[in-house]
Amino acid sequence: MTQEEMKEMMKSQEIKEVTMAFFDGFFKQRKKEQVKNYKLRNQYIKKGQILFVGSSLMENFPINEFQQTLEEEYIIYNRGIGGFIIPELLASMEECIFELEPSKIFINIGTNDISLPDYKKETLIANYENILTQIKERLPACKVYVMAYYPVNAKADFPGVEPAQKADSFKSRNNPNILEANAAIEQLAKKHNYEFINVNEGLMDEEGNLKVEYAIEGVHMWPTGYAIVLQNIKKYL
Repeated sequence: MTQEEMKEMMKSQEIKEVTMAFFDGFFKQRKKEQVKNYKLRNQYIKKGQILFVGSSLMENFPINEFQQTLEEEYIIYNRGIGGFIIPELLASMEECIFELEPSKIFINIGTNDISLPDYKKETLIANYENILTQIKERLPACKVYVMAYYPVNAKADFPGVEPAQKADSFKSRNNPNILEANAAIEQLAKKHNYEFINVNEGLMDEEGNLKVEYAIEGVHMWPTGYAIVLQNIKKYL
């Protein structure tokens, strides 16, 4: 490698680091603003209703549209926040859960934790247990439904997803790790006498991947995928 090529490579790496730092700061600020937004919204909610809480996989659940089509009338609040890991939810339990005093909670949190470079299942479960323990103490009459983590599709190619980005996205956030985590959170739910819901029936292809037609980039889902999930949780509403 020539000196000029090395300089160009170093320059490219610097640009990449600056870009990553910018987006990291942007998403951190966005999460803080969303917590504040929910706190302000909580002044106008009707307490004792149904709550959806978690990360982007919950935030993107179009439950406001879906509940208009349900035969029974429900009041469902969504307090999902994109990018959230379990420690961030633990720091925002008042705004995202307790201020609403829900009668039922559907929770999907932890897939971003699985994406972390230092991911360990034991840490995920210890943090998740902290959430369930706090709910049990503060909301003893609340029914809690621990939702299975959705499968991903690391096999298909999606528009705009570069090979390097794809490899990084599914390094630890892959179906074997997700299946293992699902088994662990199922046992955790049973330990706390909460219901574990396998919401993935109908979402997977014959190889266990998230079906291409439901996947945006292999992780997040289009509303058509959430329509399947709704059918799987409807009896618990």
